[in-house]
Amino acid sequence: MRALMIGRFQPFHRGHLKVIREILAEAEDVIIGIGSAQYSHSLENPFTAGERHLMISKSLELEGIHNYYLVPIIDIHRYSVWVAHVESLVPPFDVVYSKSPLTSRLFKEAGHDTKEPFLYDRENYSGKEIRKRMLAGEEWRPLVPKGTSEVIDEIDGVARLKDISKGDYDIKKEEPDILEREASDAS
Repeated sequence: MRALMIGRFQPFHRGHLKVIREILAEAEDVIIGIGSAQYSHSLENPFTAGERHLMISKSLELEGIHNYYLVPIIDIHRYSVWVAHVESLVPPFDVVYSKSPLTSRLFKEAGHDTKEPFLYDRENYSGKEIRKRMLAGEEWRPLVPKGTSEVIDEIDGVARLKDISKGDYDIKKEEPDILEREASDAS
């Protein structure tokens, strides 16, 4: 069985890692869709799709996980064709893991099985919490796998986030659509 999991991974954290382990306890391999792939350099989406790809792959490799596929998924902002869009980008899959009611509904309506993953320590393991800590100069490293922290250091991601927060940048201009936000908030 091959599973599909979609999230924004801004950044990839230990909660994501635990969900992937949970999925792989049931599935042979997992497709990890990097949602909102076109967004970067904003407070909500500071990292590029390539940087997130690197965070995930380095983290999983360091954990000894090799049975995964990473696929960037650009938002199309049309729910009626979103599942077909995802299907056109990823390898065939048997089940979708999502905590998002909208994502689950759309995949169910398209004939896919869906499962709801357990979310681990959601108060701490969330991209929003990690980005908040980075901005405040608080400890964030224990919340992410080593591969993720290495990539963030390599790209000077904390400084990027702090620089972005100083400007008059309008976050609304680059906010992902509700489907991608709900999918990523669930993972």
